[in-house]
Amino acid sequence: MVMTKMNKMTTSQKWPTISMMKNSVSESFRRNPTNLKHIIPLDFNNVSNLPDSHTWNSSPHERRVILDFTQEPVPVINLEHPQAPELIRRACEEWGVFHLINHGIPITLLNEMEKQTRRLFALPTKHKLLAVRSPDGLTGYGLARISAFFQKLMWSEGFTIIGSPEQHASKLWPHDHTHFCSIMEEYQKLMKGLSQKIIRLMLMSLGLTNRDLKWFKPKTRSALQAQSALQLNSYPVCPDPDEAMGLAPHTDSSLLTLLYQGNINGLQVLKENLGWVPVEPVSDSLVVNVGDLMHITTNALFKNVLHRAAVNKTRHRISVAYFYNPPKNTKISPLTKLTDVDHPPLYRAVTWEEYLDAKATHFNKALDWIRCEEHTAANRCK
Repeated sequence: MVMTKMNKMTTSQKWPTISMMKNSVSESFRRNPTNLKHIIPLDFNNVSNLPDSHTWNSSPHERRVILDFTQEPVPVINLEHPQAPELIRRACEEWGVFHLINHGIPITLLNEMEKQTRRLFALPTKHKLLAVRSPDGLTGYGLARISAFFQKLMWSEGFTIIGSPEQHASKLWPHDHTHFCSIMEEYQKLMKGLSQKIIRLMLMSLGLTNRDLKWFKPKTRSALQAQSALQLNSYPVCPDPDEAMGLAPHTDSSLLTLLYQGNINGLQVLKENLGWVPVEPVSDSLVVNVGDLMHITTNALFKNVLHRAAVNKTRHRISVAYFYNPPKNTKISPLTKLTDVDHPPLYRAVTWEEYLDAKATHFNKALDWIRCEEHTAANRCK
């Protein structure tokens, strides 16, 4: 019943990029719809025991988390440090993730954004379903889209926003959604500027400039059409956290992801030759994840970090992820200055929409779909 009442996304004059997102990214989602089983979350407030549908029977090796990570913690980088580019490069090459401090985002905004996120997820389930995501939709309330790739369901719920959330927020709070919308819009605006600053530093660390990433030139039409999405995540208190999964292992499809995770543990990243490492919260920091498209752009110099989210038995955890992406029709491929005879391009050119289609089909093996075969790399990846 709820699904049949969903309205189509409308274009807002305040957010002109929404129509572009609808005509590009949404096309990929329409081509790869999700069934209701993988959209509507469990009513977590009315469950006293972990149901079989949410019980993960992974091996101890798969679940093992490195508890003594003090010898090699996730890097913490001060954005104002004079050596920030070099520190960012090292973190991206060795980890694919780092904490960012002195990032310039007002702490008051982060606190208010967390408050509004908790306000949303505190609503009764039947109320949240008024804003449920459609099977072929991109925005609204529901399970993570990666749910379809796993036999078991995840102990989490989400709310996806592009531009203004008014379409969905007005269903949740018909007379009291203005403040929620303004906070989410302001946050996206500041995250976009911060994402661009980080990418410039990443390019600088590789001896490159904005000109080398042609679509990224400041104030050009293509740079202004860069696309983004905001994902609010909720990980409710779980009766058996050792057998549940908050968010299954995955890499992000984005160029860059900026994550606010508050002060509650949950995020874990896979470190090569080490194992799963908890990303311990750092006060007032943001977590920066390298996405698949940045991995492609740097010809695999920067790692696209595999990460997951755990749950706990006593505290309701929330996180907010901002995904920064190129314009819809821009071809993403290894930058010319990062390839030569000894380092041929590892991936062929692909647009974000094409890559989303690949991700919807191949999930964490999507990069293999565009990988150059070694013996034909010179021909396939020009």
